[in-house]
Amino acid sequence: MLPTSEIVIRLLLAAALGGIIGFDRERHTWAAGLRTHMLVCLGATVAMIVSAYGFADVLGKPSTIVLGRTDVVLDPSRIAAQVISGIGFLGAGTIMFMQRESVIRGLTTAAGLWTVAAIGLAVGGGMYLAAVIATAIAWVILAVLKPLERRFAMRKALPQVRVNFAGHASLSAVEQVLMAHRLPASTIVTRHIPDDGDEVTVEFARGFEVTTLGELADALRGVTGVESVSLDVTAHGG
Repeated sequence: MLPTSEIVIRLLLAAALGGIIGFDRERHTWAAGLRTHMLVCLGATVAMIVSAYGFADVLGKPSTIVLGRTDVVLDPSRIAAQVISGIGFLGAGTIMFMQRESVIRGLTTAAGLWTVAAIGLAVGGGMYLAAVIATAIAWVILAVLKPLERRFAMRKALPQVRVNFAGHASLSAVEQVLMAHRLPASTIVTRHIPDDGDEVTVEFARGFEVTTLGELADALRGVTGVESVSLDVTAHGG
């Protein structure tokens, strides 16, 4: 069995390393924040300690089985494997489908929880250096690379105009306005929102002046049945 001081060191280190990863998620107000990551890492460490050292008192003792007598042998990886697979229910809870935006959010947070659980297992197994290095790499991925990822995503995305109708959308009226302004629409998507009418999202191809979207929005407001028009020009990358 591990000395009490060693157990305390492992648990405190796990909470600290999990907190480092959780701090980045907390400041971005994601579903799983500081305390969640600390608890996941701490729990994984406890599971690893129990798996590796919790059954020391029965190891080597004779145990009767069907074919005769044998010594008790335990596999310390059993509980560790269950932690990695079991963390999935927390990860699933952080993944959300945003119907209005047709995107899935929370995958990075779910992956972070899975990584934190692995870091906790490393700490519980006494692999301090591996746990610290993994924490440093994970923090760089989450905090340092995020601005680069956002910039790359902005360059890939296309400007959009979102038109909300009180009832059924009139695609022909929207197309007439687009043709009148000679704007190169890439895609037009219509989505029905229960108890809130229809929503038409127009995504534009590259190679036009973004400033013309203001005139387009003014024209779309005059279409019969239109309640609101919103522009997304931040996605336009040069």
